[in-house]
Amino acid sequence: MIREKGSGEFPGGGVPIVPRSVTRVPREKRIRRDARSTMGHNGSMHTKHTGKTLMSNMIDRRRFLRAGLAGGAAIAAGTASARPAHAAGRAKWEEAIQRGLEWLSSKQSSRGQWNTTVYPTAMAALSGTALIGSGSTTTQGPYARQIARASDFLISKSRSNGLIGDPQTDSRYTYGHGFSMLFLSQVLGEEGLLDRREELVDVLAKAVEFSGNAQTEAGGWGYVSAKEGNDFDEGSTTITQVQGLRGCRNAGIPVSGEVIDKAKEYIYRCKNPDGGISYSSRQTGSSRPAITAAALAALYNAGDYDSEHVPDMLKYSKETLHDINNGARAFGHWHYTYLYYSQVVYRQGDELWLPFRDRLYDRIAAEQKPDGSWEGQIHPVYVTACNLIMLQIDRGFLPIYQR
Repeated sequence: MIREKGSGEFPGGGVPIVPRSVTRVPREKRIRRDARSTMGHNGSMHTKHTGKTLMSNMIDRRRFLRAGLAGGAAIAAGTASARPAHAAGRAKWEEAIQRGLEWLSSKQSSRGQWNTTVYPTAMAALSGTALIGSGSTTTQGPYARQIARASDFLISKSRSNGLIGDPQTDSRYTYGHGFSMLFLSQVLGEEGLLDRREELVDVLAKAVEFSGNAQTEAGGWGYVSAKEGNDFDEGSTTITQVQGLRGCRNAGIPVSGEVIDKAKEYIYRCKNPDGGISYSSRQTGSSRPAITAAALAALYNAGDYDSEHVPDMLKYSKETLHDINNGARAFGHWHYTYLYYSQVVYRQGDELWLPFRDRLYDRIAAEQKPDGSWEGQIHPVYVTACNLIMLQIDRGFLPIYQR
C-alpha cells in the first residue's frame, strides 16, 4: 500500500465517449454568480416557449423540496409535542449542522480549494457536496459562492485525458476523481448558466471516459489508473468510481453499461461466505465492514437492489455496523464507514432509519468541537464534510442519496 508521508489514508486497507474539447472560460470573463440570483447577457435567461427563466424553474424545484421538508417537519412537530426530548435532539442536530457548515465554508480559499496537504481534490469535492446538502446551489443559497468556487477549482483540475486531479501531488488520485464526478454531477443538475452547463458536460464526459479506461481487468479500480498501477484494484476506490459514474448518468452524461456491469461483478467476486466484502479481488477471505457498507451503497446506486448477493451483504452490514458504538469494526475509519452505512440504512425506509438516525446524529453532534469542526483521521476538513453529509442525508437535496 502507498502511504503519504505524515497523512492518514482512505480505507484502502458501452461505447467510449469522445467528448468535445473543453474551452476554458477565464474566471474574470464568466458571468458573476450571486447568492440570490443569476443573469444572462441580456439580464435574464428566458426559455424559448414560456418566457420563464431557467433560474426560476430551479428555484421552484428548490421551493418544492423545501415545502415537502417543511410539511414533514410540521407533521413531525405534531408528534414531537408529546416527545419534547426528540424535539430537543433535532434542534441540537440543526445547530451542529449550521456550525459545521459555517466552519467548513470559512476554511475555503479564494481559489475554491480547502488548503489541506492531503487529497486536495477529494477534499474540495467532499466539502462541496456537504454544502450542496444544505440546499444551496451555485446560484442561490448562503453557500452559493463557496459551491461555485469549488466547482471552478475542480474544473480547473480537469486534464486532457479526463482525469480530475493532479498525479504529481496526489499519489491516490482516483479518490479525488470519483468524488469530483459525484460533486460536479450534482452541480450540473442545478446549474442555470448555459455556457457553464456545457463546460460541466464536457468535463464530466471526459471524466467518465477516463474512469472507463482506468478500470482494471477484474472490474475494479486502484489508487491510480490500471495502466499506472499494474492492474491493482481495491474496494474503497472502486466505490468512489461507481458512485461518481452513477451521479454522472443521473445528470444525463452517457455511461457505459459494460463498465458498470464489470464493477458489479467485481464486487460480487470479492464477496465472502459471511456476506462481507474483501479489501481487494487479490486478497479475498477476510471481510471488511467499511468496504461492505460502501459496496452495498454503490450497488444501490447501480440499481442493484435484488440480486442474490445483496441480502447477505445487508445482513453482514447490520450485524457488524448497526451498533454505532462498536468502533473497532470500522477498522479505524469510523466516518468513512458510516458515511456509506448511513446511505444503506436510509434506503431501507423510516422503520429502520429513524431509530438509527437518532443514535447516529446524537453521537456526531456530541463530538463536535467548539469551533464547529470535527476531528479524526486524515484531516478535520474530511471528517467535517463526512459528518455534514450524514447529518443532511434525509433533507433530500442531493439526488444521489435520495430514496
